[in-house]
Amino acid sequence: MSKLVSNFEINKFKEDGAVLLKNKFDISWIKKLQKGIQNGKNNPSPRYVNHTKDKSLPGYHEDFWTWDLHDEFKDFVFNSPTPKIAAELLNAKRINLVMDNWFFREAGCKSSAPFHHDISYFDFEGSMCVLWIPLEAVKKEDGIAWVKGSHLWNRLFLRTRFNDGHHVDGEAGIVNGKKYELTPNILENKNDYEFLQWDLEVGDCIYFDMRTLHGGLSSVTPKQDVARYTLRMAKEDSRIIYRGDWAREERAIMEDNGYKNGDDLSGKMFPTLFETN
Repeated sequence: MSKLVSNFEINKFKEDGAVLLKNKFDISWIKKLQKGIQNGKNNPSPRYVNHTKDKSLPGYHEDFWTWDLHDEFKDFVFNSPTPKIAAELLNAKRINLVMDNWFFREAGCKSSAPFHHDISYFDFEGSMCVLWIPLEAVKKEDGIAWVKGSHLWNRLFLRTRFNDGHHVDGEAGIVNGKKYELTPNILENKNDYEFLQWDLEVGDCIYFDMRTLHGGLSSVTPKQDVARYTLRMAKEDSRIIYRGDWAREERAIMEDNGYKNGDDLSGKMFPTLFETN
């Protein structure tokens, strides 16, 4: 089976923490994801949230763990090139799904994504990557920016809420044996960092390390609705490792499904998407 990513792209992912992959998804997959998000908006899960505080204003909508609720998402997760790309980037023998998210930002919405890294938000530990795919063309100043090399800092930052105000969960210090810090004020110190930003056409995507800091670098207000779909995926030997109380709601969902601290990321909630022969 031929490779889907080049050695150059694999090295950029490893060294920089994020890589642009051009034209990996044909228009049929994009249309399928668009339909899935529309269905998700019409039939949200109990995890759905509008991050915009004033509900009379254009909203910033999100839902997660929805892949098994909508056929369009399930088809994409299992049958698109996504998991094989992840396996090549992570040099994995097996790739398991961790979580999907969809985001829908209405035209005129002033809410934005804070700078954060995904690794500290949930009770997951191991080698993991994230697919970020926009469902329309994006200019780099309108999209997300990644802090180059931040996945190699060996630091953990507290979870920052996406809700307006960007409330921080917990306090800096040692939690469950790990040190957590406040996320640096990147927006006030842009000259201290090198950012990765790209123009994306429909069918392009970004893959990034779960530890890479990323967020909205500019305060651009979209003139049209924008939609994003993301997938977190894990290499073999990734596990559930309890973090702080901030993850208790997601932890309760896993525990209700029979998972406990130390369990492998596999099974019903974390199905295998790719495995080498």
